[in-house]
Amino acid sequence: MPFNNKSMFSKQAIEQYFNAEKKESLLFIGVGLSALLISLVFLFGIPGSFYKGAAIPFALVGALLGVVGYTVYRRSDSDRIRNVYALDMNPAELKEKEWPRMQQVMFNFKIYRWTEIILLLAGAGLYLYFIRDFNNDFWRGFGLALAIMSLIALVADYFAEKRGKKYLEGLRSQIKE
Repeated sequence: MPFNNKSMFSKQAIEQYFNAEKKESLLFIGVGLSALLISLVFLFGIPGSFYKGAAIPFALVGALLGVVGYTVYRRSDSDRIRNVYALDMNPAELKEKEWPRMQQVMFNFKIYRWTEIILLLAGAGLYLYFIRDFNNDFWRGFGLALAIMSLIALVADYFAEKRGKKYLEGLRSQIKE
């Protein structure tokens, strides 16, 4: 844990937050690339409409996770350096730029969470609705893959949001000083 309510916000806390963010972004990239590979195998290597249906969510959500992971990975170092510098040389920048940025990030996590929950339920609903209807294998595959990918994104974002809350608490303590 980089900091708690009793400790001061520090360079180390900033470093730990952005380094953890960068590591998790590699996980997003890995999951995204794996999902894209699975979708290609399902589309071109395995016959059957179940796999064709499953390929779509794996491809779409996998591409999204990969792009998000790459974007976060690319900017993490510059964010870390900028905020460590701001802590020492220009603390007002933390209040003027980092605080609003993190508030937006935390708001976005709420949107992501509810979107992922809705997609998870929709995917599970499709799968369960068509579970015994073998004439609709495509939709069973689509639903199952959508539920799986939504659950993976939901779990990953849960940990990112949890880490973001701790960072925001530390940032809040710095701004109040």
